[in-house]
Amino acid sequence: MRWPWSGWTEKEKPKEQLRIPVSWSDNLNTIDWDHYKEPRNWVPTLLVTSTVVFSLHIYRSYMRRIPGTSYVRPEFYRKRSLFGRVTSVGDGDNFHLFHTPGGRITGWGWLRRVPTKKIKLKDKTIPIRIAGVDAPECAHFGKPAQPYSAEALAWLTSYINGRRVRAKIHRKDQYDRIVATVFTRRWGIKRDVGLEMLKCGLATTYEAKTGAEFGGLEKKYRAAEAFAKERKLGMWAGKPESFESPRDFKNRMIAEDAAKAAEVTAPPAV
Repeated sequence: MRWPWSGWTEKEKPKEQLRIPVSWSDNLNTIDWDHYKEPRNWVPTLLVTSTVVFSLHIYRSYMRRIPGTSYVRPEFYRKRSLFGRVTSVGDGDNFHLFHTPGGRITGWGWLRRVPTKKIKLKDKTIPIRIAGVDAPECAHFGKPAQPYSAEALAWLTSYINGRRVRAKIHRKDQYDRIVATVFTRRWGIKRDVGLEMLKCGLATTYEAKTGAEFGGLEKKYRAAEAFAKERKLGMWAGKPESFESPRDFKNRMIAEDAAKAAEVTAPPAV
């Protein structure tokens, strides 16, 4: 047994005391940097990382299904379009879209099915308002239906319901709908749905003072409206003096509601 004051021989020194201190710079120089000069050692890793990052970007931007208006990112407006199937038509100028990103390429229609039951479609569709047009008002909220509203609804239903459409999105309106220029293919030809409605005389160009959105097609839309008006098609078939546009009809309904409200709140005559 060795006494504590007797010291250690070179062979008996603990391993901690035999370690040779190395500076930080010398320690860095011990890395074999030549290993990374060979492309075969780092190119595969770079390719795999880049592919993963790019794939995530493509998925987030183009392949991820959008179930509702609130999921449409602000940077999508005026730059992107949504492809999907029309599941229902609510009025002469609006409908619900089930987003199917990638279409048949990603399996929609043969590997992946679009729901058809209302319970399965609840909170999974995007309400779309067709840009640039205003169709006759259907009866709702206790208000009467405008002439030719049933014809406009029937036309739009037969034209796009259950079909695949592409909606070039512009903005969101006050009713949380996506205002979009809508296209579909009929007999292999790409058709602008709003433009076709105007040609048939089943809608007018949008006349509101604020919030009008034509997607750069206002001149074309007004020419189509003039075409239908000249030929007295659809809602233009009656006498010009009795014609009431959808905007005028809505303004009249608002005025009548205001007059009724004023009668209710007015003090009784003495």
